[in-house]
Amino acid sequence: MQKIISYPLTVVHLLLFFLFLVIFHPIQLLCYKLGGYNSHRKSVYILNWFLMQSQLPLFNTFSINYKSELPVGPSYVFVCNHQSMFDIPPLIYYLRDYHAKFIAKKELAKGIPSISLNLRIGENCAIDRKDRKQAITALIKFAKNVHEKKRSVVIFAEGTRSRTGVPKPFQTNGLKTIFKYAPDAVIVPVTVNNSWKVDRYGKFPYGMGNKIALTIHNPIPIQGRDMDEVILETQEIVHNGVTSTAV
Repeated sequence: MQKIISYPLTVVHLLLFFLFLVIFHPIQLLCYKLGGYNSHRKSVYILNWFLMQSQLPLFNTFSINYKSELPVGPSYVFVCNHQSMFDIPPLIYYLRDYHAKFIAKKELAKGIPSISLNLRIGENCAIDRKDRKQAITALIKFAKNVHEKKRSVVIFAEGTRSRTGVPKPFQTNGLKTIFKYAPDAVIVPVTVNNSWKVDRYGKFPYGMGNKIALTIHNPIPIQGRDMDEVILETQEIVHNGVTSTAV
């Protein structure tokens, strides 16, 4: 019964979602050209707040829980599990004070209103997963910019989405590149819960009544530590925070 009800509600959500993307595309451009970086990033945060609200017709909500205070100032590497595309708007919005930048596949950097534009002009990183040389070069340039400007990074360390919520092992190469070229960064494990349930029926319709929750765990300094050990510790913290998966 819930799946049947979700069909028309998903249509409402999609109409709102794409409407917000189209409206904010020229707004982003205008903010970037007239106000530069800070004006543009504020438009991106407002966009993602609206994208979160587009889930309300489906009765899906978002929340965030910090395990400890996270001061603004240092560069952070937010290392997350990945369950669906609905992980991204709350991460962008809730981590807005930390100037968090994303690593995404290059296919997303063109053809999508607002999203592709932000990837290109918002100091994010688009990589070609099939071209290792391009990916490494892009990551190095990205990590150097993060280090120089005191930005932060959001990285989905599993590489691909878990459509059942079951955690996947971390891919280490991207993390090690970031750590090497942003050596003063602090790792922050982040666990995403329940966003996979939005995709529980596939691409259409979307699931209803889900509480998508972010848990921001205690930060882990990386200076002077073995990188493999740090990544393993981070993976354990992120994965142990996952509370519900498909059976």
